[in-house]
Amino acid sequence: MSQYVTRLGRLSSASPARLRLPGAPRRPRRVAMLSVHTSPLHQPGTGDAGGMNVYIVELARRLAAQGVEVEIFTRATSASLPPAVELAPGVLVRHVDAGPYEGLAKEDLPAQLCAFTHGVMQAWAGNRPGHYDLVHSHYWLSGHVGWLAAQRWGVPLVHAMHTMAKVKNASLAAGDTPEPPARVIGETQIVDAADRLIANTADEAADLVRHYEADPLKVEIVHPGVNLDRFRPADGRAAARARLGLPQDALIPLFAGRIQPLKAPDVLLRAVAVLLERRPELRPRLVVPVVGGPSGSGLAKPERLQKLSARLGIGDVVRFHPPVGQDRLADWFRAASLLVMPSYSESFGLVAIEAQATGTPVLAAAVGGLPVAVRDGETGCLVRGHDPADYADVLGRFADDPSLTDRLGANAARHAQGFGWDRAASATTDVYTAALHAHRRRVRSAHG
Repeated sequence: MSQYVTRLGRLSSASPARLRLPGAPRRPRRVAMLSVHTSPLHQPGTGDAGGMNVYIVELARRLAAQGVEVEIFTRATSASLPPAVELAPGVLVRHVDAGPYEGLAKEDLPAQLCAFTHGVMQAWAGNRPGHYDLVHSHYWLSGHVGWLAAQRWGVPLVHAMHTMAKVKNASLAAGDTPEPPARVIGETQIVDAADRLIANTADEAADLVRHYEADPLKVEIVHPGVNLDRFRPADGRAAARARLGLPQDALIPLFAGRIQPLKAPDVLLRAVAVLLERRPELRPRLVVPVVGGPSGSGLAKPERLQKLSARLGIGDVVRFHPPVGQDRLADWFRAASLLVMPSYSESFGLVAIEAQATGTPVLAAAVGGLPVAVRDGETGCLVRGHDPADYADVLGRFADDPSLTDRLGANAARHAQGFGWDRAASATTDVYTAALHAHRRRVRSAHG
């Protein structure tokens, strides 16, 4: 394991090393990317659409810009959707009929994997042999389809977990629903079947080895990126607040993301209640925006947060807003004094890098990939655990020293520059090339 950890440390630097493979084949020309349960065309921040959607869209765009065509297969959620949509030059989204268009929860999708696989195979059958050089699946549901497709097409499978059942179940929020055993079994099978596994951070890579007995030689670390053209300081905090109708002198701790127990927006609300109990004089200059929609187990009680804010007596300072597009989201980040991410589990925390890229510091739980995304004391603050009083302590520091936002925010913007999607796409292409190389070697070996 020590040798493995050293290797992870080397690959997890801000500038991933290019893979040097003697006799390596050319880079892939075309990749079949699979996202069964959520479409890259969906609005992030509600339902099952979140960081993974952003990841797939941005990665596919940059891969295509670097000469690798991408076809993304996703489940059709409306009868009116065309069979295929061009997302960007070189990026095609294919809608696959699998189950009823609407009202199908993510938990019901395993029963539709056969239908989804059939749709993928039909699309493939309409092309010449060798149309796809590689399959890249996202999340375990897609992994099962990718496993079969890769075997049928005679190409390698690269898989990205994004989240893992065993990791999530080890750190559940109170009242949250554990992931089912069927998912654990499915993930274990995919880990064994994949030619390469992409992890967001060294911690996630170690989790793959520790919890799923992944072969360390198959695990590669590629940090997700951020769209640095969209998420940037731009014209500053004051202008963003003016556009959003927010007071210029307010302390604004922002929550942005899917509203579900895993993301722990309730911890922010409870922290605000603690802060105001300690220091009621802060109430006139405190605004707490919650930008996002119910998701996952949060769908069972979509009004839970509103009721909690009323029960805590902070309904006058909390403002609930529906999910917004990426450009508007960038303005929310710019306007905030800090982004608050008290999540119980995060494979990386893409939102944290997006906020920092706009020049806004982040207060986050020290879980998963967040300690990679946020530099404690430099670009924001990390808290161990989920005690609202600990988060209230940090909010109090920002209230006492408004210049803290600008000082840490300047560091945050510089830090985020190391997470551009061009770099992530180049590193992903290296993983593809390594998978092709290993697959070719294995095929040659099997044929003597």
